Amino acid sequence: MSGRLAITSVSLGRCFAGHSLRHRLDMARAYGYEGIELFHEEIVHIAEQLPGGPTEQNELQAAHTIRNLCRERTFAILCLQPFWNYEGLLDRQQHVVRLGQLSFWFRPARALGTDTVQIPSNFLPASSLSEDMALAIADLQEAADMALREQPPIRFVYEALCWGTRCDTWEQSWETVQAVNRPNFGLCLDTFNTAGRIYADPTSLTGRTADCDRAVAVPIKRLVSTVDIGKVFYVQVVDAKHLAEPLVEGHEFYDADQAPRMSWSRNCRLFYRERERGAYLPVTQISQAIFQGLGFEGWVSMELFNRRMSDGDESVPQELAHRGAIAWGKLVRDMGLRIDVEDSMRTPASL
Repeated sequence: MSGRLAITSVSLGRCFAGHSLRHRLDMARAYGYEGIELFHEEIVHIAEQLPGGPTEQNELQAAHTIRNLCRERTFAILCLQPFWNYEGLLDRQQHVVRLGQLSFWFRPARALGTDTVQIPSNFLPASSLSEDMALAIADLQEAADMALREQPPIRFVYEALCWGTRCDTWEQSWETVQAVNRPNFGLCLDTFNTAGRIYADPTSLTGRTADCDRAVAVPIKRLVSTVDIGKVFYVQVVDAKHLAEPLVEGHEFYDADQAPRMSWSRNCRLFYRERERGAYLPVTQISQAIFQGLGFEGWVSMELFNRRMSDGDESVPQELAHRGAIAWGKLVRDMGLRIDVEDSMRTPASL
């Protein structure tokens, strides 16, 4: 099995906190990363600094700028993300608006040199979404067909968020991919979002769901036996912190306007096996299913979300790049992954 190390651009610090993309890319390259998942906010941030602000034309110019930054560092751009809250909208006029916005996203994606856009499962309130999954499937098919007409075609990678409204498990995301049934519509398997739904409950004193071990073991066996590895476009491997107190009203991360798992995700994700920082999810078990059970080979992204990313401390990008590289070294050893000799020598985590 072989793997290539990537990271989400915002996982090395947020642009609004003063962390330039150029510096974050430098830190990522110094620690052995080969690619990034690019957050759309990076494009908008650069476009905002151009005359006229974040117009479509300026976004395209910003995308070209980012591509050049990556090319100078021999960095691949896995995807542009996240195009969220798209499928299953009850407001069909809003659906038309979102479809138009998605059509525009193809242009910066091409300018970036990537052929992939990530769509996470919709997490709008249930009152805004149809209960009929056939509508969500039809919406995703419409998007996939539109993307197939692009030259070259655009791919979509679909991911179940553990706080998704209608789709919050890997099984549901896989069923969605099968139902959409388009060659350019595939799956992202995420260890955090998988464990975050079936194993973890941040509102519980224990931080776990009832019968959590069985709740993981059975679905993971099913993952190995049912998922077509050819439809897994890339994977994301991260962990999360066990909270000392339940994430309920009164907790520092509580937000009445969003699901507890979402608040937990945005503040408390950790890199793989950072147990000294409180990591506790069965990420090794899930990773074994993905790498050893399914035999996945390809891009592995460290998609961290943590309040540290929004800290203006100039040391943040280097700290996070270093921590992610250490986590990658652990994952490589635990899963028996093959990596290029050059990268293993450059990455401190391999020492």
